[in-house]
Amino acid sequence: MKHAIWILCFSLMAMAAPGAQPPAGRGAGEAAVTPGELQKMFDAYALMQAQEQLNIDPEHYAPFLTRFKALQDVRRKALQERTRTIGELRRLGNDPQSDDNQIKDRLRALQDIDARAQADIRKAYDAVDQVLDVHQQAKFRAFEEAMERRKLELISRARQANRPRKQQ
Repeated sequence: MKHAIWILCFSLMAMAAPGAQPPAGRGAGEAAVTPGELQKMFDAYALMQAQEQLNIDPEHYAPFLTRFKALQDVRRKALQERTRTIGELRRLGNDPQSDDNQIKDRLRALQDIDARAQADIRKAYDAVDQVLDVHQQAKFRAFEEAMERRKLELISRARQANRPRKQQ
């Protein structure tokens, strides 16, 4: 079952990667899986794996599930906001006509975003920790790191698989 989910995730990442061609049988007009859909699928996989890896009893799983989803949402929202602000900074930095005050304002906004994200993530971790014992908390931190590495590996593989092959 675990391998089937990874194969599904990898296949979906390959389809969602830039330049990916639609699979055989799929028309050119049909949309591929979006990065947002792919992220939701990976998050669902992480939730399923967390219960298994952390040995969460059924009584604590529902509160854990809600709080873990909230942690994922807080991170995603912060990243989106940060990415948008960095894009604005990039645009302003490349525009010779941009006003220094606008740039300073966006830099302050970025600092505020980072500070707020840090506080919100800390609160979300505290909420998750309330339903886990200390051993599960330690396993959870290691689990999250492992899941992030796996996600990056899958993305890297998908991108490599979709690179045009050089003609020899």
